[in-house]
Amino acid sequence: MSSTFALITGASKGLGQAMAVELAKKQYNLLLVARSEATLRELSATLTTTYGVQVAYLAIDLSLPEAPAQVERWVKEHAFPISILINNAGYAVWGTFAQKPLEDQLNMLQLNMQTVVALTYRLLPILGQQAKSYILNVASTAAYQAVPTLSGYAASKAFILSFTRGLRLELKSKNISVTCLSPGPINTNFLDRAGMDAIRATAEKFGTPPEPVAKAGLKAMFSGKPEVIPGTVNSLSAGATRFLPKALIEKVAGSLYNKFY
Repeated sequence: MSSTFALITGASKGLGQAMAVELAKKQYNLLLVARSEATLRELSATLTTTYGVQVAYLAIDLSLPEAPAQVERWVKEHAFPISILINNAGYAVWGTFAQKPLEDQLNMLQLNMQTVVALTYRLLPILGQQAKSYILNVASTAAYQAVPTLSGYAASKAFILSFTRGLRLELKSKNISVTCLSPGPINTNFLDRAGMDAIRATAEKFGTPPEPVAKAGLKAMFSGKPEVIPGTVNSLSAGATRFLPKALIEKVAGSLYNKFY
């Protein structure tokens, strides 16, 4: 069993929960961070009983500006030795920019970008104390092109992709490896949070379960790869953005979410 901990944000459901299970199987102790205390409590008990690992959790709204400092304080107060940071928490707001409440969009950008930056900054010194550490930032295939009706979300994930690439180079000579996971559609509660029920059938048709995405992301992380896009179709579509005209790529992307225009 590892003597260090993996901290996962957005750990109560979906991809975050799947990664928690995979790491527990590998005998990593876990720090689970999300909003739902009841779900975190149940998951923690299950992982401890099933895999015999140590699990602690913190119920907190990570979209609040003060949240990263509170997570850092929690980690330091308990002297948790963290060797893995997985920035997974995030969500989308679906609809045309002018029609969606500004507050909702700013809240999304806070969680998707600023929380990732602040939490990474605050926990880097702790990660640097370990013999070998890893950061896995979760972006999206939406990061590779603009997506009408998901404009803010796609932009926030493009930021994460670029931020991860730069951070990886900055830490190249250190003991911290940085990887970006860019999944396509995953069948989780993402659609509910984004308000995308109107296109649920189409989205779920192209979606995948979170478990194989979690496995692919963790495999790439432990292998020290810079980026991973699980799924052949997802990888090809992201790669196509390098060669095909942006206008064409963005028209196709927008057609998948064309309820609004």
